[in-house]
Amino acid sequence: MKITFILPYANLRGGIRVVSIYAEHLQKRGHDVLIVSQPPSVPTFWQQLKSILKGKGLIKYKQPSFSYFDTLNIPHKILEQRRPVTDQDIPDADAVVATWWETAEWVAKLSPSKGAKAYFMQDYGIQGQELDKIVPTWVYPLHIITISQWLVDLIHKYYPKLPISLVPNSVDKSFFHTSPRTKPTQPTVGLVYNKQPSKGIDIALEAVKKASQTISTLQLLMFGSHQLNEALVLPIGTQYFYQASEQDIRMVYVSCDAWLFPSRLEGFGLPILEAMACRTPVIGTPAGAAPELISQGGGILVKPEDPEDMARAIIEIVNMSNDQWQVMSNAAYQKATSYTWEDATDLFEEALYTAIERTKNGDLKAQ
Repeated sequence: MKITFILPYANLRGGIRVVSIYAEHLQKRGHDVLIVSQPPSVPTFWQQLKSILKGKGLIKYKQPSFSYFDTLNIPHKILEQRRPVTDQDIPDADAVVATWWETAEWVAKLSPSKGAKAYFMQDYGIQGQELDKIVPTWVYPLHIITISQWLVDLIHKYYPKLPISLVPNSVDKSFFHTSPRTKPTQPTVGLVYNKQPSKGIDIALEAVKKASQTISTLQLLMFGSHQLNEALVLPIGTQYFYQASEQDIRMVYVSCDAWLFPSRLEGFGLPILEAMACRTPVIGTPAGAAPELISQGGGILVKPEDPEDMARAIIEIVNMSNDQWQVMSNAAYQKATSYTWEDATDLFEEALYTAIERTKNGDLKAQ
């Protein structure tokens, strides 16, 4: 197949990484893959002026220096400016894949010669964005591919009969792995730092604070791509790894008794799999893929918006004997490694063929 992926941008975010993995695997299978993206966003003159007039000064902007596609031998076309992708920007192909709700609108308008149209939906949008702007994209003439049952259920809440291909994420075991290990001697939990309220860092920090009242030596490790908010009150002794390498991230995972996943809303939650591949049990809210991933014994599912329930789970795991903890650790590892990126690519490839077949049958029409 000739396959074109349409990205809003190319950077180091998790969703872009997943696209890069599929692009690489599909290319290795002999498919002809092209990536098309917009250039990075730069504050306009009027945005800078508005910021100055509000007393906030100039908007700080750092040009991204790297994306996951920079190290791949996959053609990547970056548009000369931020604008929708049109027929003139891409070649004829067998399939063209939107990767974000805005790009779904662009792909829907492309000529049939650009390929059967698919919509790889990894999230519900962005924090604070109204669903009424996103829901209409689900009935564009595109075959939807998504990554968690939570997202399938969300779409079917609005359009119960809409055909959807479910293609769960996997984890790169070449980066995220470790031999069977014993329970850490230093009680430690870990967390991804993200400023978006949907990620629930406030829930996790309150849970750690409450658990520390029982386990005074409890330590918190965090990594993330955001500078820490100066107003954020962190537990004493917290270590934060800013823009950590994958090697450092793996080190954080394998240092923990448990990994915290406090999200309020989530498309999938890739850190769950990464932690579990490093034999670290996960304490998670029922967002994204957490219910499917944790339910087989690799962690504890806790109530949403409930720091006390998360604190109880932290105390329970930290107080386990080594033998008890290893049972949960091994269950986490087995779940994370039972499904590979090759398995996922099989499903993704099948979904693209479904898009092609639905197009031939005239089944892909705006609803």
